[in-house]
Amino acid sequence: MDDSTLAQQQQKLKYYQKGTFTVGNRLVSDAERSVQASAERSNALTSGHRACQGCGEALGARYAIDAAMRATGNDLIAVNATGCLEVFTTPYPETSWQLPWLHSLFGNAAAVATGVAAAQRVKGKATRVIAQGGDGGTTDIGFQCLSGMFERNDDVLYICYDNEGYMNTGVQRSSATPPAARTATTPALGPEPGNVFGTGKFVPKIAVAHGIPYVATATVADLRDLEAKVIKAMGIRGARYIQINVPCPLGWGAPSYDTIKLARLAVECGLYPIFEAEHGRITQSRKIRRRIPVRDYLILQKRYAHLFRNGVDDPRVARLQAICDAHIEDYGLLGDDEA
Repeated sequence: MDDSTLAQQQQKLKYYQKGTFTVGNRLVSDAERSVQASAERSNALTSGHRACQGCGEALGARYAIDAAMRATGNDLIAVNATGCLEVFTTPYPETSWQLPWLHSLFGNAAAVATGVAAAQRVKGKATRVIAQGGDGGTTDIGFQCLSGMFERNDDVLYICYDNEGYMNTGVQRSSATPPAARTATTPALGPEPGNVFGTGKFVPKIAVAHGIPYVATATVADLRDLEAKVIKAMGIRGARYIQINVPCPLGWGAPSYDTIKLARLAVECGLYPIFEAEHGRITQSRKIRRRIPVRDYLILQKRYAHLFRNGVDDPRVARLQAICDAHIEDYGLLGDDEA
């Protein structure tokens, strides 16, 4: 055996996506396999829903809720805000949910979930509660109820599926829409087309400021990490918040087969930091494996096409890169190899 062959065999395996029942899990033991890789998975969100092809939200919800079901012995109630997830899973009189599931209004999922959790406690039941919604029903319309849930430290896990806009009603801007992105309400017109800089909010950071027991961000590009964070959250009492980056092919203007790629690039450029926090302090961040310029992420999406007209990059690409650089520094996203 020559030296080059030996070096190849000794090279570290940096990454391997393990998340399905059929692929990848032969490499690990049963205990290390993902929830979805188990024949005993609950299929809480089952087939028959009407999500778009390549929907990141449908993927994220299936993994998140199945992980929560495993963590609670299938003793779980879900409360859902109005939005894509509610609409495509429950076209009356049908449903794709295989667990107790409630829907009320666009903005009060956190409040309803708080009431459900209180009712279970009064009845002496151990049933756990999850609230979930998109970024519109979470960071905008439902923010007051969500902040109240945090302030009271109610025993609810709130999951936000962040596709960065009001996708169900025609791709309007939300407070989670990134700067410069084109939406129906921030069109690619005028001297600075797209969403303006200096607006919006990053709710995970606000959740950390509330000092609640657990806050995390996750991505459908790393489903094993997503499952692990949900399982960890269900082992904690009190208010918990997880925000999952879930690309929307329709709203982002990207092919359905690029959903995972876009989610991965959002992390690798630093635009979407992945971290955990407990009781107001960041405890862990996911290091970037291979740092890329934000341009590589933006150029794949039609919502940013106006930044690359006539073969020339708009100056706002550099401003978005500065945001990525700040995230990398603030959250310590570079490992030893990249620093």
